[in-house]
This record gives sequence, C-alpha cells and structure tokens, in this order.
Amino acid sequence: MNIKVETVPKYRIGYVRQVGPYGPVNIQAMERLKTWAKENNLLDESAIMLGIPQDNPKTTIPENCRYDACIVIPDDCQIDSSISEAELPAGDYLIFKVKHTAEDIQKAWAEILPAIQNRGYQIDDKPIIERYSSEMIYNHFCEICVPVKPL
Repeated sequence: MNIKVETVPKYRIGYVRQVGPYGPVNIQAMERLKTWAKENNLLDESAIMLGIPQDNPKTTIPENCRYDACIVIPDDCQIDSSISEAELPAGDYLIFKVKHTAEDIQKAWAEILPAIQNRGYQIDDKPIIERYSSEMIYNHFCEICVPVKPL
C-alpha cells in the first residue's frame, strides 16, 4: 500500500446522497452523479470524484448511513436541483493508494489506523474520503484519504 501525507485544498463539490446500508447501492449514487457531470461537461480527464461515507456504521444503524458521491466543481459551475452542493474544507490527509477491490480496501482499513499512529498523527474531525482521478479509475485504483493532525 502506497502512503503519503498531502494537504488537500478546499474543494467546492456537487454531490448525490445515498441513505442506507453502505455497499453496492453506493454505485447508484455515483452513476447518477456521473450522468449529471457528463451533461455539464465536467467528466473529463481532469475530473476528481469523491466518495464520502458520512457515518460510522459501528455507531449508526445501517438504514441511516449516508454516502455522498461527489465531484469537484469549479466556482463558475451552475448547480441545478438534481444535485446538492457543499464545500469540503482544506486539511492534512494521509493518502492510502489501494487497488479498488473489496478485498484490498478491507485489507487497507486494517493497516490504516496503525499507519496513522506510526507517523505521529491522529484522525482529525473531517470526513474520510475515497478519491478517484480518471487515471486511477481506468487502472482500478482509489485513494483513501484520512484527515489527520499531529498527536
């Protein structure tokens, strides 16, 4: 697993929210977002897609878990009623690049908490993000971005 520290800039995002158990249904939210992004000429090789699980499934019942499928949008992009808009704050993240398979992501999560502590960080109070660039999608990779602050 490839790990690096990165200061992620503030992002303006357009998103589609899925409420319910995390899993395959999250793909439906991402597909709705991609359709909107294509219609608005935002889905090109420079696009940054994000998946943001908003709730911890260990403390939130599955029926109430929120997942946001997001795309970073420029300041001049007009939002319509088919998607929502938000701002993701800037911050320091540990970036874990992993193969985008259920097995590899599950394995990565087992290694993430020790890796954070071994580097002298703790998790910050911002959302954990799955980040996808066009290149990563084509090569079946994603980045798990964990917000951190020094111990």
